[in-house]
Amino acid sequence: MINSLKLIPLLVIALILSACSGVAGKEVTVGGKNFTEQYLLSEMTAFLLVEEGFKVNQMNNLGSSVVRSALINGQVDMMWEYTGTALITYMGEESISDPEKAFERVKELDSENNIHWMNMSEVNNTYALAMTSERSEELGITSISELADYINDNPGELTMAADAEFANRSDGLPGVEETYGFSFGTGQVKQMDLGLTQRSLDNEQVDVSVAFETDATIRSYDLVVLEDDERFFPPYRIAVTINEEVFEEYPEIEEITARLAERLDSNIMRELNYLVDIEGQSVSVVAYDWLVENGLLEEE
Repeated sequence: MINSLKLIPLLVIALILSACSGVAGKEVTVGGKNFTEQYLLSEMTAFLLVEEGFKVNQMNNLGSSVVRSALINGQVDMMWEYTGTALITYMGEESISDPEKAFERVKELDSENNIHWMNMSEVNNTYALAMTSERSEELGITSISELADYINDNPGELTMAADAEFANRSDGLPGVEETYGFSFGTGQVKQMDLGLTQRSLDNEQVDVSVAFETDATIRSYDLVVLEDDERFFPPYRIAVTINEEVFEEYPEIEEITARLAERLDSNIMRELNYLVDIEGQSVSVVAYDWLVENGLLEEE
């Protein structure tokens, strides 16, 4: 668990981020996508780089394809990217279930785009199936294999909430059912907007819901993420991607960002997302305090 964060003036944070703006020759632009997790990663990276004498510009709140293009064409120097997104969406490759092999594959392919991959973390923002802790304990289900066994023994009993995309894509529910050898049945899958799936689970309208491993709602609703023991869902591990020329100019960025990558995992990322999305705290405050509490930044 993350300790209660002390509220520090946002002005202090702004001053810290701009403290090294005049340092000649050490300047990078950090990109980020348009959701909380990416805002946090970009902000923490900026804090660490500024601490090491860099001037940091941030280009956040961008769609995946936009920030990817910006990285390739040099408008963005570096960003945190997901191995699954790169492999499947950008490169058109088949998913690879082994995280290390997926990382090595995107690293190999992206070298052709002059992009260097490094510092893969334990944060895995992949699809997941979730249940409430009460229902999970009541039925003795903690993995997708156990869910499959229960459904096969009790057909028609459990219901699931899923958005239309997950309910129909081969890398979504149909693929899960085929891999694990079970079927909810047509009438047992309730399709709805993705933002409503976990809420319907919390309201006991369904028994199982689609989720993402780092969703703040998992913490908010006290949900149990079922173990994907057959490793069906492709890994969406977060890693640093950086323009090769920038990396050659500032190789120290690898060690600086490794400090962050080595400490982050899905549980920590979920907690940080919770502080912003559910408690309404500032991204800058959450990022700064977590770095200080974990010894990555000296408190000002």
